[in-house]
Amino acid sequence: QVQLVESGGGAVQAGGSLRLSCAASGIAVSIKTMGWYRQAPGKQREMVAIMTPARSTKYAESVKDRFIASRDNAKSTVYLQMNRLKAEDTAVYYCAVVTLNVWGQGTQVTVSS
Repeated sequence: QVQLVESGGGAVQAGGSLRLSCAASGIAVSIKTMGWYRQAPGKQREMVAIMTPARSTKYAESVKDRFIASRDNAKSTVYLQMNRLKAEDTAVYYCAVVTLNVWGQGTQVTVSS
């Protein structure tokens, strides 16, 4: 059974940083396409970053040059380093095994301006 558990969310002021973690069990993150998504209040869920097994990463335009997605295969964990946060980054952030449509429970990120 594949499970994903996110952590690292919280409240931060604009311009600050947070690092989200997503611990995976029942799967090797190195061989799957892993994604970070977010959903703000009243909005649809949107892609933030997608990492392929070939180590290519695609970012949403709104986070490019501010967010960095990475993975630690030994720990079966993926990360999202979020820098220069903005109020519009406020959302619940989810990680997912994209090809299996498996999602974590989400972690709240709140950025105050």
